[in-house]
Amino acid sequence: MILHGVDFTSAPSRRKGITVASGRLHGDTFLLESLQSLHDFASFETWLRQPGPWVAGFDLPFSLPRELVEHLGWPLQWQDLILHLRDLSRAELRSTFKAFCDAREAGNKFAHRATDRPAGSSPSMKWVNPPVAYMLHAGVPRLLEAGISIPGIHAGDSRIALEAYPGMLARSITKASYKSDDKAKHTEERLARREQIIAALEAGQYKLGIPLRCGDFRQALVADGSGDLLDAVLCALSAAWGWQRRDDHYGLPEFDALEGWIVGA
Repeated sequence: MILHGVDFTSAPSRRKGITVASGRLHGDTFLLESLQSLHDFASFETWLRQPGPWVAGFDLPFSLPRELVEHLGWPLQWQDLILHLRDLSRAELRSTFKAFCDAREAGNKFAHRATDRPAGSSPSMKWVNPPVAYMLHAGVPRLLEAGISIPGIHAGDSRIALEAYPGMLARSITKASYKSDDKAKHTEERLARREQIIAALEAGQYKLGIPLRCGDFRQALVADGSGDLLDAVLCALSAAWGWQRRDDHYGLPEFDALEGWIVGA
């Protein structure tokens, strides 16, 4: 089975693309076979439509908190909700979410999905630092339009999408910062943290326990100060973990099909 990890951005460009790591399981070890960067959404859409079967872990939220959706009176079925989001502009999304937050008390501004607590993930309605709401808005309608299956949420074909969160895996190794999009912050300390994370992945000493074999790609993973390459690999490892548990609902617990769930959380 071909396994992919996708480090997503809501604004792909030559400077920062959508990063894809691909490989396969050999026994219980994940073998990294390729790394690539997709610099626009047209390239991403073409990539999504490559024939299956394959399984991919995507670093973007697949839905919104039920609390928020019910408050806004938006559709309560996942597909209808995603189609509704697709038709909103990014500015409309931001103003709607900001109004929701502004009406709530300090310390409880954002609504959360049930998966956020065990995963340690940001609320999927957040539009800054990181702008995961824009990632949802840009990415998930494209998954839906491509006809991809999302276990527990949407039936498609033999291409399987799992929501992944690389930060959850990285923090099972170190809580120190290992990346930055600001080149001025590409420090020796962050490089050392990436080396630490990769060594732990190779030994299988992290939350999912699948050993990584990255071969000739190792130096690139260490050297990439943005962490995009490493995050894509972490997403691919999440896909591998889910694939190992394909007969047990990809390792996913029972969850709210409107909200979605992060694999491995």
